Amino acid sequence: MSQPSRRPAVKICGLLTPEQASTAVRLGADLIGLVFAASRRQVSPEQAATLVAAARAAATARGRPIAIVGVFVNEQPAHINALVRALGLDWVQLSGHETPDQAAQIAAPIVKAIRFDGHASEAAWLATAASHPAGATPLLVDAATQGMFGGSGRVADWQRAAELARRRQVWLAGGLTPDNVGMAIDVVQPHVVDVSSGVESNGIKDPAKIAAFLDAVRATAHT
Repeated sequence: MSQPSRRPAVKICGLLTPEQASTAVRLGADLIGLVFAASRRQVSPEQAATLVAAARAAATARGRPIAIVGVFVNEQPAHINALVRALGLDWVQLSGHETPDQAAQIAAPIVKAIRFDGHASEAAWLATAASHPAGATPLLVDAATQGMFGGSGRVADWQRAAELARRRQVWLAGGLTPDNVGMAIDVVQPHVVDVSSGVESNGIKDPAKIAAFLDAVRATAHT
């Protein structure tokens, strides 16, 4: 097995309550994801405000900042920018068919989800990955699942993600669990690992699984 050069950051996505947000931060998450797109994990702006407050308070208590990621699918840039301002989002994750031109209108750092699904908008992002330096927009590699834009629990294509990670900052999502995240890190060498369903029990975030996931990621720095 190859030696990871550093521990990737951990994003816990799809949080629904202030308690979940504060627990994820307390256990060591580096980023939390709030889903504004239609899904079973969708939060309203009002709900999101309570989660952001809880996460920031927990981060202050632990003495280390937390990054808040807003997850959107094919949303208008003006609406995204309004939520960035209202909630103080640190990142915007574009998980639909957004183009580079649309992303340029967002007033926050962007991470763009791709699934190697052949969509025309994705081809544009992969073209920029081939022609731009590693400091350009990070790409979040997720699994391709018919009719879904994420959160399916299916494993992404690690080999293609690894090839992309050699020339672009990659965040890895898709079917990660406490049991497989160490291998995923070894194969892909991502900048961030992103988990949602893999730390749930019966569809609800499970503190024990979050802790196990974070422990598994930390262990990669010592293998």
